[in-house]
Amino acid sequence: MHYFVLHLEKHTKISNLDSEEALSSLKTNRILLPILIGLGVVFYLVYQQFDLNEFQKIKWNNYTLFLLCLTVFIYVLRHLAFAWRLRLLSGYKFKWSKSIELIFIWEFASAVSPTSLGGSAVGIFLLAQEKLSGAKAVSMVIITVIVDTLFFLISIPILYLFLGDESIRPLTDSTEMMVGFKWTLFSLWIFMFFYGFFFVLGILRSEFMSKFIRWISNISILKRYKPNLENIAKDFKTTSLEMRTKNSWFYIKIVFSSFVGWIFKFLAIALIILAIVHAVEPTFLNISVLYSRSEMMHTITQFSPTPGASGVSEWLFGGFYGDFIPKGIATIVAVIWRLITYYTYLIIGVIIIPNWIRTVWSRRKTQTEI
Repeated sequence: MHYFVLHLEKHTKISNLDSEEALSSLKTNRILLPILIGLGVVFYLVYQQFDLNEFQKIKWNNYTLFLLCLTVFIYVLRHLAFAWRLRLLSGYKFKWSKSIELIFIWEFASAVSPTSLGGSAVGIFLLAQEKLSGAKAVSMVIITVIVDTLFFLISIPILYLFLGDESIRPLTDSTEMMVGFKWTLFSLWIFMFFYGFFFVLGILRSEFMSKFIRWISNISILKRYKPNLENIAKDFKTTSLEMRTKNSWFYIKIVFSSFVGWIFKFLAIALIILAIVHAVEPTFLNISVLYSRSEMMHTITQFSPTPGASGVSEWLFGGFYGDFIPKGIATIVAVIWRLITYYTYLIIGVIIIPNWIRTVWSRRKTQTEI
């Protein structure tokens, strides 16, 4: 509960910040920290593990180029899937161009924030700048949190059921290590379950949840969070009313766009490994295992203290795919993966955010003069 309050407190702070302070959280000079952390880990791993002989075995042929281009293509589709979800949630008030732009900014915010906090808080602020009410913005973010949590609650058990321990990490002689990873993943799944359950209950039984939140806000150790908790109760009520106006087809499209976005995100690693390590055959089983480990690694790094799990992802990469990638080139593959899926958003964010901020300030200035 304490973590939940802190997480939601971050949302509340962003939604209530004055414009200057909130916009400062999107300053593009914040990319320096994740880049420095990531590069530092990469240089260390290259120094420790790089094997020139293994690197020379990589065949940079048309097959490699095709799969790398396919990786970029599905990541574009992933971006479009989330942009479509944003359009749906806005009631088509956002055009495609605006939705695509906002997803870039949202991803940038996630990339420069610790993964334990993510970009949802900034997402509320972003949406509130686009002629949407603060209540509408909060409702949109809460719905995305619920649907995204649902994806992991469904997919993680299915992957483990069909693939077993190999879905998490390479099988190892160290029973303790595998048990440790299994318990870590199980604990995170339980946390997500209660986290998602709390949100869903807040939507379906908003009156009951409001009373419950008021009750727990009087507990001594939580009294300092009382204003934030009261705001959470209001957000649940607003979102509940918003969701009741939608039909089942709306939710089918929201779930579909969300699941497609997440699946393509995790499929990217599988395609990159197939492109670089030709010894890995593109069988359904291999692709399934690679996909599964990508999702498991993402889940575990969600509590990384570094921006966008920078450094942590590169460090863990070789261990998660050690039975597919020779140790001597694991860091090279990790760098290619992060270039396509992470650093691209940092670079594009640097390009589009200054213009977006100028547009926001110009709009506000015009409204003030009127």
